[in-house]
Amino acid sequence: MSATPEITRLEVASHETVLRVHDGALGLTGFIALHSTHRGPAAGGLRMRAYASEDAALTDALRLSEGMTYKNAAAGLPLGGGKAVIMGDPATKTPDQLRAFARAIDTLGGRYWTAEDMGMSPADMAVMAGETRFVAGLPDGKFASGDPSPITARGIFNAIRITARHRLGSDDLTGRRVAVQGLGHVGAHLCDLLNRAGTRLIVADIDAARVAETQARYGAETATADGILAVEADILAPCAIGAILNADTIPTLRVAAVAGGANNQLATPEDGARLHDRGILYAPDFVANGGGIINVATEILAIEDRAGFVDEKLAALEVTMDRILTRAAQTNRSPDAVATAIVDEMPQARAA
Repeated sequence: MSATPEITRLEVASHETVLRVHDGALGLTGFIALHSTHRGPAAGGLRMRAYASEDAALTDALRLSEGMTYKNAAAGLPLGGGKAVIMGDPATKTPDQLRAFARAIDTLGGRYWTAEDMGMSPADMAVMAGETRFVAGLPDGKFASGDPSPITARGIFNAIRITARHRLGSDDLTGRRVAVQGLGHVGAHLCDLLNRAGTRLIVADIDAARVAETQARYGAETATADGILAVEADILAPCAIGAILNADTIPTLRVAAVAGGANNQLATPEDGARLHDRGILYAPDFVANGGGIINVATEILAIEDRAGFVDEKLAALEVTMDRILTRAAQTNRSPDAVATAIVDEMPQARAA
């Protein structure tokens, strides 16, 4: 059997378990972060990005795993929050790297389940499944959930409609200008749903080919990846990296609301207040983008009626988002603060 990579346990007060995973011969360095297993085994995807440093990669893993704790709770899932990241260009990843990282995950004995995230695919998950059973998002099998992106996009689309109703007076998106930042799997599916709903799309991505394809397909306007944060629109839908709503970008926004799929959109807790002070309604991302983990959960929990489970949980997320935005308006508070409070009120279910 192949060797397990070097695993170093890091002491991080905010998290239950944090591991650094390294194999110099394979060019592999990454992190596994378990924020909480209070509700059940930690669940959250594996991301691969060309991080600027190990500190940047670790910070991302810590922020994302904490977000997963709240995301899974908001979705009513008996799962805790975890996340894993690998440093490097996804285009250069190798099966040996994936297998080695899977062996590191296996050492946790089921306390963490991984799945597809940025830079990963169902085929990559299948490679990892050869080394550990604690992987979901597989392309085939009895409970295989496959690519979660279409379900994630459905949840975000629902959140956009609810946000439009609260901020713009109607959930009819016909003629509304929606700016989508990020045209990866989730962003592409979201654009299709928005186009069907009659929106006027403005799109941006670091990949010029994706922008050109989306422009041709939907007649969308285009902007640069950074410039889209300053375009005039009804709703901004961030679907790329996190921390894009901050002290520098929030003053430049020219939208009535923000509702998108990117994780950890707020750079700091204070940024929620900044949006609120500007009268920009923010749909908390860990509620808006919960569709993906709901889809993955059908595999982790071995749900027989996958479609029914997904529909039920997405409908419940809509109710939760409406409740958050209603209470935020009633109390004149930022929705992100209200969302955290509402999730904290939820029953603390535990997986069997």
